[in-house]
Amino acid sequence: MTRIEELYQYFKQFPQVTTDSRQAANGKLFFALKGEKFDGNQFAAKAIEQGAELAIVDDKEVVVSDKFFLVDDVLEALQQLANHHRHQLNIPVIAITGTNGKTTTKELVSTVLEKKFNVLYTLGNFNNHIGVPLTLLRLNGEHEIAVIEMGANHPGEIAELCEIAAPNYGMITNVGKAHLEGFGSFEGVKKTKSELYRYLESNGGKIFLNADNAILSELANGELITYGSKSGNFLQGELISGSWNCNFKVLFPKGWLYMNTNLVGAYNFENGLAASCIGHFFEVDALQIQKALANYKPENMRSQYVKKSAAHLIIDTYNANPTSMLAALNHFISINGRNKCVILGDMLELGEYAVEEHQKVVDWLLGNKLHRVILVGKHFVATSSPKEIICVESAAEVKALIDKEPFTSNDLVLIKGSRGIKLEQLVDMIQ
Repeated sequence: MTRIEELYQYFKQFPQVTTDSRQAANGKLFFALKGEKFDGNQFAAKAIEQGAELAIVDDKEVVVSDKFFLVDDVLEALQQLANHHRHQLNIPVIAITGTNGKTTTKELVSTVLEKKFNVLYTLGNFNNHIGVPLTLLRLNGEHEIAVIEMGANHPGEIAELCEIAAPNYGMITNVGKAHLEGFGSFEGVKKTKSELYRYLESNGGKIFLNADNAILSELANGELITYGSKSGNFLQGELISGSWNCNFKVLFPKGWLYMNTNLVGAYNFENGLAASCIGHFFEVDALQIQKALANYKPENMRSQYVKKSAAHLIIDTYNANPTSMLAALNHFISINGRNKCVILGDMLELGEYAVEEHQKVVDWLLGNKLHRVILVGKHFVATSSPKEIICVESAAEVKALIDKEPFTSNDLVLIKGSRGIKLEQLVDMIQ
């Protein structure tokens, strides 16, 4: 019996896993992961004291009883255990990645599939080399299908996550400019995201493909299940409106069906159509797909509309990159009525492209008439911008500006930026 098989026997007895010693309790296994500023091995004894059944460690110095399980590398053990567990439960696994929209699409797909199946899906943004195995270890015998979100900020990461999750199906929402600091270039982004395609092609998997996307169509080979706005796809859809809520129609075998959503922006059409395609492929009733999409309400700072006592807000503060920023701005300018105001935060992890990409956003703002513009972060401060565009270093400074000149009921405010800029705190500041 290998060390992982031995560990799996413990997991079958105690199928709850934590990497946080503060959450260690009876019935849980504690994995002592290392981070840049901490070493989980140093908290293993505390985890056992708090009731953890077993502490998986890779420092033999902390092993003082049979409650400690020594491995060569805790992270590798966690990933190998997740992979082993995934193969014990022979259910379909759908992997979703992409530059923009992957979390929204993951949630829409899961919501649709839940109309027919018991679905395990990624919670929050547990989409990296730690989050993916932790998600897989939540699988149990009652689950019938899994939807796994995969994120990446450097080459090879999607390939690694595929080796852990072993997906049978996968989709890439799109490929855009994000994490350029880690990928090195847009070509690096394309190569990394398409690692999902390569894995599926090599392992007999199926690809859900947005046939309207030229880049994805060029990258994808193998068995394709296509969706898009043209006839001849497995599922065809057509955008109806996207100024406020994104509404579209889908051609099912029995005819066109209208889909109304609570998602803001036309760019969510492809996310909704992807969910419809996957649901239809797995034989979820068309009316149930319609109901699932209509009932989904974003509450995760993505494409979220909030009506305050005065201003109207569109909140998209979970993340930002050049592609998603310009998509949000182009949608925003298309909305009729009200004074259009924007509070935009820096787009992080762009490396040497930061100055160029932030200047492009400023140039767009100069070419489009907006009532009020506030830019937040050191990258925006470093751009060449006229005095009517206010640039400040932090979200805290924006509060003073809002206190001095509050937004009114005639204002529609787009708030968008990378999570590290913390623009979400402004939502409570605006009346």
